[in-house]
Amino acid sequence: MFRHMLGKTLGLFGYTIQYGCIAHCAFEYIGEFVVCSGPSMEPTIVNHDVVFSERMSRHLFKIEKGDIVIAKSPFDPQMNICKRVIGLEGDKICTSSPSDLFKTHTYVPMGHVWLEGDNLRNSTDSRNYGPIPYALIRGRVCWKVTHKFNFKIILVCKTCRKPWCSIFLSQIENEQSVWS
Repeated sequence: MFRHMLGKTLGLFGYTIQYGCIAHCAFEYIGEFVVCSGPSMEPTIVNHDVVFSERMSRHLFKIEKGDIVIAKSPFDPQMNICKRVIGLEGDKICTSSPSDLFKTHTYVPMGHVWLEGDNLRNSTDSRNYGPIPYALIRGRVCWKVTHKFNFKIILVCKTCRKPWCSIFLSQIENEQSVWS
């Protein structure tokens, strides 16, 4: 009786460990759902929006300008930030505001990216802490779940390169050649 109960308990423990390892690998290498908070990415992503962040682009170095990424905060490693990639390594970035008379520029160093929020007036980003290392990027946002539980895909227009374009999945079928 005791052996039978011990065998069942160890079997259940083994299954728990297996499923835990599978879940860990899925969240670490495939992607995860993230709840975004704060106004820095408005109007694209508003407070309490749920997004899916896929991890494969980061591992394959497929992050491009215009992508929205989830990254570790350079100030607080316990906190994630959601920002748009404005510049990649070697790019020249204008760091002054549009109203400044004299424009200042900086170059993004090798192995780094320049991140900014869509809501420039209410965003703490690379304009405050500089370029961040590529290793701090956790994943690229590719899906957004709206408050009515509709899925939105976040895309960048190939022709106009407007990084803030986002459309519903039902519209993708008609404009397949224009969006990437």
